[in-house]
Amino acid sequence: MQRYLSFLPFLILVLGGGLLIGYATLPGEWYASLAKPSFNPPNWIFGPVWSLLYVLIAIAGWRTWMREPTGVAMKIWGAQLVLNFLWSPTFFGAKLMGPALAIIVLLLASIILFIARAGSRDRLSGWLFVPYAVWVAFATLLNASLLWLN
Repeated sequence: MQRYLSFLPFLILVLGGGLLIGYATLPGEWYASLAKPSFNPPNWIFGPVWSLLYVLIAIAGWRTWMREPTGVAMKIWGAQLVLNFLWSPTFFGAKLMGPALAIIVLLLASIILFIARAGSRDRLSGWLFVPYAVWVAFATLLNASLLWLN
């Protein structure tokens, strides 16, 4: 039971932090006024998708921490979370699409590194990051398209 209770700080950090940053940096009028690519999803989809992804990220981080709390995979997990939490304030808060694109490219690279590193020791942790990688790859394309169009 105590092992599973150690998951709570991960869930609070990742889901709570992600939701807090999301609410603090809502898209607003600036984003609404941007020219968007044809594949831009409706705004309502982002909340549910990110909520699910944050739960998966928390589970993968917890599983990695249980195995190697100071290992390379855990450091990569921490780096991707920092990059994840930097993107919204940079893109929506500061309205800096170029620097946000650099952040999200680094984020995608760190996700792929985590999948490779953690997945070699715990397949489930690696697989938990696959939907995240797909979504962030799409978000990278979206960020680049918004920068190009605006």
